[in-house]
Amino acid sequence: MTPRSVLLYHPEEAPDYARLVKAPRGVIHVHTCASPEEAADVIGEAEILYGWNFPQALLAEARHLRWIQSMGAGVENFLVPELSKSVIVTRAAGVFGPWMAEYTLAWCGWITRQIEQLREQQRQRRWAPLRQGLLRGKTLAIVGLGDIGREIARAARTLGMRVVGVSRRGKKLPGVERVYRPSAIDRALAQCDFAVLTLPLTAETRGLIGARELGAMKPTAWIVNIGRGPLIQEAALLRALDAKRIAGAVLDVFETEPPPPDHPFWGRKDVVITPHIAGPSIPEEIAPIFNDNLRRYLSGKKLRYVVDRHRGY
Repeated sequence: MTPRSVLLYHPEEAPDYARLVKAPRGVIHVHTCASPEEAADVIGEAEILYGWNFPQALLAEARHLRWIQSMGAGVENFLVPELSKSVIVTRAAGVFGPWMAEYTLAWCGWITRQIEQLREQQRQRRWAPLRQGLLRGKTLAIVGLGDIGREIARAARTLGMRVVGVSRRGKKLPGVERVYRPSAIDRALAQCDFAVLTLPLTAETRGLIGARELGAMKPTAWIVNIGRGPLIQEAALLRALDAKRIAGAVLDVFETEPPPPDHPFWGRKDVVITPHIAGPSIPEEIAPIFNDNLRRYLSGKKLRYVVDRHRGY
């Protein structure tokens, strides 16, 4: 039997992912690629694509492609016109929650304990005790209650935070005091001391947070975006910060990554920029997801974490 052709693509860590692929000898042939030029030589014959930041233009050449396994939770880069609708797309899930919960709560603690000001006082060699706050009793609004949002909710509750949420269905969840539908997002945001966005990028979520939503928040509230950059209308966020309608923003994702050097976010004290690291894709954590789905694919079984193209996730 001719081995199935697998194109494994990652610009920086392709060899690390390749060494973790497990399949019976002779069943698959893995082509490890780290550049568009290398991938262009393989994509025309590949049956399976296991990748991250794959060049979209090359998808139009994927004549034999049947299945794509994303190395991340986001799949919008694959849901493009260049890709045949017959190709199954699966995402990575179940591994990012702990990372993103720690990221979110670490920055919330940075704010309440005034860590930045304490570090500045150290640089000035100044001893000046500050009145600090606790996360206990603060309200966290989680916009997007998938597996990542639910993990953040569990972690926040252990610290004594009050949790409200926003989800497409508005379905009640353990540990979340109230869940609102997107049409009532203002009601959730109006209560919160911190709002965290964990949504995927779809036609419905693009630009979800604009002037109206930011205007519903308290002047003391912070927004944390660990979903996708275009969830927030950046111009509206800058206006809200300038007007002190909200206290600040912690941003791990942006409309353009990285933001241009002249982007106004860079120079603001009320904006924290991190380089899309809230939920990192770790080869050792992603590989079991691919290997499980590979076994399923080769045996004709249903794959896990299949993307609904209509929903976009």
